[in-house]
Amino acid sequence: MNETKLKELEDFALRVRQHIIPMATQGGCFLGASLSAVDLLTYLYVNHLQINQSSLDDPNRDYLFLSKGHDVPALYGIFVELGWVKKERLSNHLSTSDHVYWHPNRHIPGVEFHSGSLGQLPSVSIGVAMDIKIRGGNNRVYCVMGDGELNEGSCWEAFLVAQAYKLDNLTFVIDRNQFQANMATEDLIPLESLVDKFEAFGLQTQRIDGHDFKQLDTAFNQVRDARPQVVICDTVRGKGLPSIEARADRWFCNFSEKEIQELMEELVSGQQANLTAEKLVVR
Repeated sequence: MNETKLKELEDFALRVRQHIIPMATQGGCFLGASLSAVDLLTYLYVNHLQINQSSLDDPNRDYLFLSKGHDVPALYGIFVELGWVKKERLSNHLSTSDHVYWHPNRHIPGVEFHSGSLGQLPSVSIGVAMDIKIRGGNNRVYCVMGDGELNEGSCWEAFLVAQAYKLDNLTFVIDRNQFQANMATEDLIPLESLVDKFEAFGLQTQRIDGHDFKQLDTAFNQVRDARPQVVICDTVRGKGLPSIEARADRWFCNFSEKEIQELMEELVSGQQANLTAEKLVVR
């Protein structure tokens, strides 16, 4: 990945975060979990998935299922940047006048399936991946999941089925931000070692930094064998806002308008500080 493409992805992800943060007021949204998934979703939609506005209903497109449906503000922000959804609609996310809501709704262009009940979409993804195989298609299916979601037994049943049918057109993406709702995953029902568990279930498994676009690029373009894949993305809850990063109490957030403005300033100042630090390293 060249520096021009890297800068494009970084700028895109920053704008997505700028769309998400204002949604965390007047009722709030699942801010922390949404911010952790921005970079991996940005990479997939901007640089990997074979899908665009004119192919949203084309059966030969790639499919992305957001199983951790409470992260839908990140999806909305991406859709705004792609031109699939108007920015003005984001303020309707707690209104009955629009289908923009706390969880995905198929009435929103680009949303493949309703989600919110965790553990449901791995099986839906398997069904679509099997249909593609039966039709002889070459398109792929991606299922983005939360790490806390892995406590659902239905997920592990789905992994077994995916491996049994050798669905090499299916990739499970785990947003490993270390939190399940308002508790650390390892303090509730420990998940590690996830790599060992997935490999024991017969899935081709990689583990990367989910905020590093170069690592994302390498992982999703790796030569695949005849098995379903898992990409475990280590991420930070609340990424981009140091004041709320990696905090158990910043899963769902409802801030005042003043606090939102302060967070927006924190986001931009943090990005500028990162760019300055990168320049110093280069010198």
